Amino acid sequence: MKVNQTKIPLYELLKRMARSNPISFHVPGHKNGNIFPKQARPFFESILPFDMTELTGLDDLHAPQGVIAEAQDLAASFFGADDTYFLVGGSTAGNLSMIMSVCSPGDQIIVQRNSHKSIMNGLELSGARPVFVAPEFDDAKGRYTAPSIPTVQEALRQHSKAKAVVLTYPDYFGGTFALKEMIELAHAYHIPVLVDEAHGVHFSLKGGLPASALELGADVVVQSAHKMAPAMTMGSYLHVRSSLVTASSIAHYLQMLQSSSPSYPIMASLDLARHYLANLTARDLELIIESATHVRDILANSELWDVLSADDPVKITLQAKRGMRGDMLAQALEKEGVIPELTTHSQVLLIHGLAPFTEADYVKNAVKRIEAQLKLTANHDIIDADKLFTENITTLELDYQTMQQCLRTQVPLRQSAGYIAAEAITPYPPGIPMILKGERITEKHLELVRQLLKRGISIQHRDISRGISVFQ
Repeated sequence: MKVNQTKIPLYELLKRMARSNPISFHVPGHKNGNIFPKQARPFFESILPFDMTELTGLDDLHAPQGVIAEAQDLAASFFGADDTYFLVGGSTAGNLSMIMSVCSPGDQIIVQRNSHKSIMNGLELSGARPVFVAPEFDDAKGRYTAPSIPTVQEALRQHSKAKAVVLTYPDYFGGTFALKEMIELAHAYHIPVLVDEAHGVHFSLKGGLPASALELGADVVVQSAHKMAPAMTMGSYLHVRSSLVTASSIAHYLQMLQSSSPSYPIMASLDLARHYLANLTARDLELIIESATHVRDILANSELWDVLSADDPVKITLQAKRGMRGDMLAQALEKEGVIPELTTHSQVLLIHGLAPFTEADYVKNAVKRIEAQLKLTANHDIIDADKLFTENITTLELDYQTMQQCLRTQVPLRQSAGYIAAEAITPYPPGIPMILKGERITEKHLELVRQLLKRGISIQHRDISRGISVFQ
C-alpha cells in the first residue's frame, strides 16, 4: 500500500497546539517562550512555542502510540525499513544502541578500524572484544577509505562466531565501497551488518546518488538526518530491517541512552526532513546535482588545488597541490566567508546542500581573490599522507574488562611510545580515533599527533600538552 508522504503529523500537531496559545502550568520553564531573557528573545521566540513536553496528544518517544509513532512509520516507509526510530541524541545514540543490542561482555565483533568514536564507545560500554579490520589507503585521494573485501572475508573466516560486522558507509568525504558484497559475506555466516551511514541519509533518494545501506541489505542503519537533510542538529534516524537483529532490543537501549525529556523541535524536524526528502522530485534532484557540478566547475582548474572525483556528487573535496596545505586553503576560504566542513593536512571538504546553490557568483569571485592571495604565501612544503594502519586485522592489547582493573598513570606525550593508551586520542572532525583506548602507542602515532597539533587541528582531549593517560 502506497503511503501518503505529504503528511507531517508531528509538526502539524505541534503547530496547532502552539497557535492555540495555551496557558502553561507545566514544564519547560520558559512557558511557551513567555519567560526568557529579553536580549535573546528575538532569536528564540519563533521556536520556543514548539518546545513542548509530553502533553496530552503529543505522544511519548519511548513508548510511541500516537503522532510520534505515525511520524516514525512514515519514515520507515520512505527509507525502506521495518522499524525506524527518531534519535534526539544524534547518531551517537543510535551507534551505541545498535552495538549494545547485539553484544554482551566478551563477545567478538568485527569493526572497521576508522570508525567514529561513538562506535568505539559502544564497544567499551558493551564489553565486547573488537576485531578491527583496517581500511585501504587510496593513494590517488591521499586518505584511508574502507576495508577490502579480502580483509573482511578473512576476518569472518577467523572469527565466524562474531556477533556483528560494523562498517561506515559512506565515509566523511562521500566515498562508497562494495558494501553489498560485504553484507552478503557476513550473512553467509548468519552475522548481521550494522552500518554507520551518518553521512548518507540522502542516498535514499533515487537517481544520481549511490544506493543506501538499507537498499544494499544492511540489518541496522544509523543516519544523521542533520548532516545532509534539513533537520536540526542532533536529529538522526535508526532503521532496522533484519531477521538477525531484534528491534525490541535496540529500543530497550535507546530508552536507556536517550533523554527522558526528548526535544520536540528536534523530533518535528525529523518529521519535516523525511517529508522534504520524500517529496523531492526527480527533477529537483537533477537540479541539485547540476548545481553541485557547477560549484565543482567553479573550483576546478586552479593552480593551487585539484577537485577530486566523488561517489557522492554533493561532496566537493579540494586537494592541495605541492606548496599548499589544507589548513592554509581553509583559512583563506573562511576569510572570504566561505566556511568548509572539514580540513585535513592536504584536503578541504565542502558540502553542497540538498537545494540549488544561489551564491555561485560570490564563490567564483572569492576563488579569484583566494588564488591571488595564496600564490603569495605558498610555503612549498612537501605534503605527506598520514599512513597509520599497517596490519589488516588487529585486536586491542587489553580487553575492556581488564582495563577496568588496571592502574593508570600520566606520561608526557613524547615518552608514551610503547605504553598502552588508557584513553583515546581523537582529532575532531572527523571524530575517528587516531589512538584507541587499549591500543599500544607507537612512534608513528606520536609523529602524527605532533603533526596535527602543529597544524592547529582540534584534538578531543583534556590537555594533550600535559601528557597522555596510559596503563601501568
